[in-house]
Amino acid sequence: MNIRTDILLRVYIAFGLIVLLAIAVLFKLFHVQYVEGAKWTAMADSLSTRFANVEAARGNIYASDGKSLLATSVPEYEIRMDVMAGGIESDEVFYEKIDSLAAKLSSFFDDKSAKQYSRMLRNARQDKARYLLLKRNVTHQELKAIRKFPVFNMGRYKGGLIAVQQNKRIMPFQSLAARTIGYKNANVQPVGLEGAYGSYIDGESGKRLVQRIAGGIWMPVNQDIEIAPKEGADIISTIDVNMQDVAQRALKKQLIASNADHGTVVLMEVSTGEIRAIANFSKESEGIYKEKFNYAIAGNQDPGSTFKVASFMAILEDKKADTNTLVGTGTYPIPGKIIRDSHGSIGIVTVKKAFEQSSNAAIAKLVVDAYKTDQSQFTDHLYRWHLHEKLGLQIPGEAQPVVKNPKNRSWNKNMTLPQMAYGYEMQLTPLKMLSFYNAIANDGRYIAPIFVKEIKRLGNTVEQFKARVINEQICSDETLGKIKAMLEGVITDGTGKTIIKNPHYRVAGKSGTAQVADANKGYRAKLQYQASFVGYFPADNPKYSLIVVINNPKNGYYGAQVSGPVFREVADRVYAGDINMYNSLNDQKLAGNLKMPSAKTGEKKATQRIYKAFGIKTLFAANSEQLSVDTNKGVINPEVRVIDGFVPDVSGMGLKDALYVLGNSGLRPLVRGSGKVVKQSIAAGSKVGKGYPIVLELN
Repeated sequence: MNIRTDILLRVYIAFGLIVLLAIAVLFKLFHVQYVEGAKWTAMADSLSTRFANVEAARGNIYASDGKSLLATSVPEYEIRMDVMAGGIESDEVFYEKIDSLAAKLSSFFDDKSAKQYSRMLRNARQDKARYLLLKRNVTHQELKAIRKFPVFNMGRYKGGLIAVQQNKRIMPFQSLAARTIGYKNANVQPVGLEGAYGSYIDGESGKRLVQRIAGGIWMPVNQDIEIAPKEGADIISTIDVNMQDVAQRALKKQLIASNADHGTVVLMEVSTGEIRAIANFSKESEGIYKEKFNYAIAGNQDPGSTFKVASFMAILEDKKADTNTLVGTGTYPIPGKIIRDSHGSIGIVTVKKAFEQSSNAAIAKLVVDAYKTDQSQFTDHLYRWHLHEKLGLQIPGEAQPVVKNPKNRSWNKNMTLPQMAYGYEMQLTPLKMLSFYNAIANDGRYIAPIFVKEIKRLGNTVEQFKARVINEQICSDETLGKIKAMLEGVITDGTGKTIIKNPHYRVAGKSGTAQVADANKGYRAKLQYQASFVGYFPADNPKYSLIVVINNPKNGYYGAQVSGPVFREVADRVYAGDINMYNSLNDQKLAGNLKMPSAKTGEKKATQRIYKAFGIKTLFAANSEQLSVDTNKGVINPEVRVIDGFVPDVSGMGLKDALYVLGNSGLRPLVRGSGKVVKQSIAAGSKVGKGYPIVLELN
């Protein structure tokens, strides 16, 4: 054999081996894909499973009574279908029933025709879809109805219905205290109580085994959750829903009337520091105001004349002057500026009269004369009162106060002191000013306000909160007595006389009118004002302190004129609704009364308390916590029964009691009108599931 023949032979052999190898590879690919495909697919599936978190139902946020729900979680469902489920595995069964299911889905959701649903289900069958999305945001009651549809009624595993529960956060009172209740959303700075107490409210997530399917979707392997989630703890806030409603309505009404940019109202209980109501509204469009920003805790601005109480307190405490000291009013010149009284001069008057009439010139002169040789002596008082520090609130967003002292680079030895005297060259929030006035009402005990008083889990107390004491005694009893008399004088003889004064109870307070800077443009030619009024009531035995601040009103701008009506309305309504603040009516006789005064159906203890206050004796024949009233017979007897799974009768109840009863029954109330319940959309005694909506008509 020659060399050429040998080479050709070797080439043929090599080529043959390559062909055989290629055939072997193709055979192996065919074998793996078609013969062992099921085996490797199953293995791939087993490698594409993981445990996913199951969201826990967040805890509730309650009003101060521990019953009225301010925020809660209700279940919603994402409805999906396994079109290859055991009960419809055969084509014969599937195609026999699928059109009936499509017709029910179409009529129930009214979003697609029956043909469209049928086509979607048939296409999913061809694709062997195991996790077909049918509908999102389905309520619990809707889910109960869907489970009875053709195919789905074959059972939990046979019919292919997959309901993935999610939790939706709702506020039963809608906009009531919305900014204070707040929210906690992914990738957004937490707001209010929802954000501040998220670690308690959130609960602990559960675990569910899920499997990745086509399209990168993770489908639950089992209907049951492997590790159940742990519900969050409940928050008992300090908010009173009735007082909150009064505050919001009064503020919004005045904002519209004065065409203001924004405003805030805060009502605080004097002895406890508990915030009973807090409202913040911003102008969105003409006549439309919504809660967008918490001005009460984050709205740092010059307080204006409401700060004069601190200036007079310092002067009286250092005995630089007394309430009967005479002082000039009208104007007071300082380098580069003349400080003027907005209403002109009232002549030479006593310190008390100058305070009652809110003279800028008088307080500027008094402070300069008292502290010009030692200006830090004045600011030392402000720092001892901790006015330069945050209150350390339970909710996020508190602004840092700005209170200057002579060591600051911006301090002007000729101008800063007299301007601080009447509330300029500083930055304080409305809640900061309210807390200082609250200290005066609280016999000098300065406490930080609180928004949450208790945290509960499964009905058991986890943690309780009391107000933190900032300063046990802000000044001497002698000074405090004089300051209280001056604050009452504002109402009886001063700027609050015509608007705030009430013949039924005494009020102490101070008006404030401040020129404020307009964003980055400063104090420009077109002036903007902040009108405020802050005080407490009843003045002889203070129970509540209250501040109203309205910014850039277009129809008038004086504090008493703009903010005074809001203060008066809130104070009047709160006073009228709190029987503990006025004398008992036990000694009064009800002449010619043939039947009991009418009362709304509601809580037994509240009903007893009201009738006792009026000195009316009656028979309580039922042991239930919730009672209805028969005024003709003078008897309080038919009990309101709350039976799990059945709709209770809430007719005759006020909104607060109706929401409490229906909430305990697991229903979702929708409210129309005001007053007491005259009609409910679902008859009492009906059997419905949790989360089902019920419409209440009030009149």
